[in-house]
Amino acid sequence: MDKLKRHARRKKSVRKKVSGTGEKPRMAIYRSNKSIYVQVIDDVIGKTICGVSSKDADSKAGEKNATRKNVTYAAELGNKIAKEAIEKGVKKVVFDRAGYKYHGTVKALADGARKAGLEF
Repeated sequence: MDKLKRHARRKKSVRKKVSGTGEKPRMAIYRSNKSIYVQVIDDVIGKTICGVSSKDADSKAGEKNATRKNVTYAAELGNKIAKEAIEKGVKKVVFDRAGYKYHGTVKALADGARKAGLEF
């Protein structure tokens, strides 16, 4: 089984168990080779409440050589998504790691969102 098929299987396994509702929407992440994308989704009505990505113009990597996928950048992104979600009235979310291992940038993003006041 190749790498993409294994990731798709893990993602499907996670999505079977995780679903967002109106009072507790799903916070889904996607990591590309260059960027990280985060959305808060209400699965009942099928609508994205808010979303941010590392491609946003107001995002800063902090260092000159920092990429848009490093751990400090992910923590900043988690902080930003939490602030936007709280503005929209969302305090609690279900974390959808989309088959990615819970370490590195995924963990930093989740910790950044928790520090900003979002409950998992």
